[in-house]
Amino acid sequence: MRTCKYAMMLSLAAILVLSACGDESDSSSSNGDSRATKAIGTMTDSRDGQTYKTVKIGTQTWMAENLNFKTDGSFCYNNEESNCAKYGRLYTWAEAAGLVNLYDKDSGVYCGFDSACTSPNSVYGVCPLGWHLPTQAEWDTLFLAVGNVRIAGMVLKSSLGWNENGNGADAFGFSALPAGSWFNDGFGNEGYFASFWSSTGDDRSACGMYLFYDRDGADLDYYNRDNRFSVRCLKDDVEKEPITDMK
Repeated sequence: MRTCKYAMMLSLAAILVLSACGDESDSSSSNGDSRATKAIGTMTDSRDGQTYKTVKIGTQTWMAENLNFKTDGSFCYNNEESNCAKYGRLYTWAEAAGLVNLYDKDSGVYCGFDSACTSPNSVYGVCPLGWHLPTQAEWDTLFLAVGNVRIAGMVLKSSLGWNENGNGADAFGFSALPAGSWFNDGFGNEGYFASFWSSTGDDRSACGMYLFYDRDGADLDYYNRDNRFSVRCLKDDVEKEPITDMK
C-alpha cells in the first residue's frame, strides 16, 4: 500500500529549519507552537441546522467537532444513533469526498486522483459550503502549527473519553474524540483510536489521519476507501461556489 508518511518527514524537516532560523518567539514547545493560539467560534450547517464549534489554529479554521451530516454513505458507530450524537458520523471515502458529484464522465477521473483536483478548496465533499475536506498537505500544516507530528496526537486529542489513560491535553481546542472506525471486519476501536479522511487518494486507497490512545504522535497513511472514518471540515481561505461536476 502506498504511504503518505513522506509528508510527515517533510514536516519534521521544516520544523528543524524553523528552529534553526527563527527567534525564541517562533520556537516550538512540548505543549505546541506558541504561534498557534486558539480562537473558538461556531458555525451552522444550513443543510440541516446543526451547529458546530470551530477553532482557529495557526492560519487554519477547523470544525472542533466531527461532522454529523447524514448521507446514504454515512453510519453511526455500531449503527446506534446515540453514537452519532456523541461522535458524529463515519463516512466511506467516496461519501466523504463527494465523488458522486465530482466525477468527470468523459475522462473517467475522480477529483482527488488527478493532480488538477488536489489543491486546497477543490474538494468540498460532504462538507457544507465554505468548508472542505482537508488535503493531506493541510493536515501537515496543522501538525506544524501545533508543534510537530510527534506531539500532535497529545495536543489534539480530547482531555476525556480515551481508554487506558490515553486522554490528550486538548491544548488547541481541536478535541479529537476516540470515535473508532469500520474496517472489513466491522466496527471497532471506540475509545482507542480516532481516524479522519483527507481528500487525497488514488484509485484504490486514500490518505487518512490517525490518533492513538497510546501514542503522543499522529499518523498519516493510506487506507482502503471502503473503510468508514470521521470527517473534520476545514474552512476555505476564499469561499467558492460548490463544484457540482468536472467538465
